[in-house]
Amino acid sequence: MTSDQGSREIDLTVTINGMEVRRRVPARLLLSDFIRDEVGLTGTHVGCEHGYCGACTVIADGDAIRSCSTLAVQVDGSDIRTVEDLASDGELTPMQQAFHENHAMQCGFCTAGFLMTLESVDPDDYREPEQVVELLSGNLCRCTGYQNIVKAVCSVWGVEGRRRDSQ
Repeated sequence: MTSDQGSREIDLTVTINGMEVRRRVPARLLLSDFIRDEVGLTGTHVGCEHGYCGACTVIADGDAIRSCSTLAVQVDGSDIRTVEDLASDGELTPMQQAFHENHAMQCGFCTAGFLMTLESVDPDDYREPEQVVELLSGNLCRCTGYQNIVKAVCSVWGVEGRRRDSQ
């Protein structure tokens, strides 16, 4: 590969939060940078820049992906949802409201990633607190200790019972 190939630009068309976006972008532009810098949606955060922390999670064609480790051109033609797509007319979703009511966030940096991970799955597949914990294990939070996050999710999804390790 020559240096010219690494810096070439590619036409990209995606739908983000229901809006079609067309841009000519560098081939190596990360999806997180595209969403934040090109589209101006700053709710998607970049924490670790390696895909470990989950703060950059968005939904692409129904699946949660790490936007900091995905090239924008890899999602050409895709339907992308970001955290900005969750609230409607200023009304929080039940999950967002539960995060607020259960104090499931402190600084809020990781919250968008948690919410998008949760938005990408079928709640009926998570009927036990341990399953919720496992689902959320790919998202890191340095502030809350996770108990209130799990509590918020369980309250919305109707998951009851105590975690085995807390008995």
